[in-house]
Amino acid sequence: MSGQSAGQRFREAVATESPLQIIGTINANHALAAKEIGYKAIYLSGGGVAAGSLGVPDLGITNLADVLIDVRRITDICDVPLLVDADTGFGPSAFNIARTIRDIVKAGAGALHIEDQAGAKRCGHRPNKEIVSKSEMVDRIRAAVDARTDDSFVIMARTDAVASEGVESALDRVGAYVEAGADMIFPEAITDLETYSKFTADAGVPVLANITEFGLTPMFTVEELRAVGVAMVLYPLSGFRAMNKAAESVFNAIRREGTQRGVLDQMQTREELYARINYYEYEHVLDDYQNPER
Repeated sequence: MSGQSAGQRFREAVATESPLQIIGTINANHALAAKEIGYKAIYLSGGGVAAGSLGVPDLGITNLADVLIDVRRITDICDVPLLVDADTGFGPSAFNIARTIRDIVKAGAGALHIEDQAGAKRCGHRPNKEIVSKSEMVDRIRAAVDARTDDSFVIMARTDAVASEGVESALDRVGAYVEAGADMIFPEAITDLETYSKFTADAGVPVLANITEFGLTPMFTVEELRAVGVAMVLYPLSGFRAMNKAAESVFNAIRREGTQRGVLDQMQTREELYARINYYEYEHVLDDYQNPER
């Protein structure tokens, strides 16, 4: 991977794993875990930034600076290529979108997706989503493509049009988005494999399936999605949901029992944590600084 940009590494991962499993990593520690387990690409969810870092809903409340903080924390410590949720591009103007692209490239990500919802966006699996015109989204994509400082950086176009305009309209939009320069396509809230097959047949570029829990899309397997030509499978918040549930369980037990003895088996041990973050290597460096004669 030496000498490759993050964008090149992301594209290589898409080309070499079929379909590429992209796991959501809410923080740098989870990114290191994903790398250790063998994932070839990781993801930072906008909803995860909102709920995890700020404790607010995914309703367009977060801004570019909020996302960049978490991007940098991940890319500073983990070289697995990162796909970033850039919402609507943090517009409204092409200048804003251009700044978003440049800053996310500079922060070390390999790819981002930008969507065709209106500014006050909603979770893709919620009702009453409002989408912008096809021409406005095309302008967003053009601004994004023109702004990237690394030609290998991936601009992925997400469409939420299936829920509000239907599959045929969404397919028409995808054609326009690809023509405008989108490298990959993310059709949101798909409910059946036949529809995925239509997108993969028509798009002409790699297509991502978002397999988020408790949403509109069934939890299709890698094998099922491979059979209909899907190139990437995204699990945006699986680890985050599990982490939250585990923390609640431990908090309740300590409050109830007055001790954590009964839930130690639910916890990562000190040794496991230290191994993940290379604690002892850092400590050895510190020892050398403090005892140079050793």
